[in-house]
Amino acid sequence: MIEVRPARAGDERSLATLDRATWTTLTSPAPPAPEPDWSFLEEKVEIRNVLVAVVDGEVAGYVRLGRPTPLAVSDHVVMIQGLAVDPARQRQGIGKALLDAAAAEARARGARRLTLRVLARNEAARRLYDRSGYVVEGVLRGEFCLDGDYVDDMLMALDLTAGLS
Repeated sequence: MIEVRPARAGDERSLATLDRATWTTLTSPAPPAPEPDWSFLEEKVEIRNVLVAVVDGEVAGYVRLGRPTPLAVSDHVVMIQGLAVDPARQRQGIGKALLDAAAAEARARGARRLTLRVLARNEAARRLYDRSGYVVEGVLRGEFCLDGDYVDDMLMALDLTAGLS
């Protein structure tokens, strides 16, 4: 069974380990986390913006939420700023559970849209987002040069008002 809950301070080590285990240039244009004292819940990541998936008592994944801009005119938008699932537990519904929980949390915060960015070559993530109702809203062609290849950055979004009267 997958339990999704807000992150706790005690999750720090598990989140940092998970982040290191899932980082590749397939999933992120950012450099890998520094070793060994890097902190996942650093000053840029508010613990209230992290949801964790727990399976068999262990953190198996996380989703990190945030604001796409600091401007008040975009207060109706929440952005997924990170999603990771333990490689040993992928394809078990954890990513979908985290996306569902992120949508519920965004709605609870009054958001009308939930957005994310994904590297075009990350086909597994794109399929997950597509199955979860996200649609491509924009593509930044050749936005990143990773491993010598120019990679598109895709903006996807979920309309949180769809189906509501």
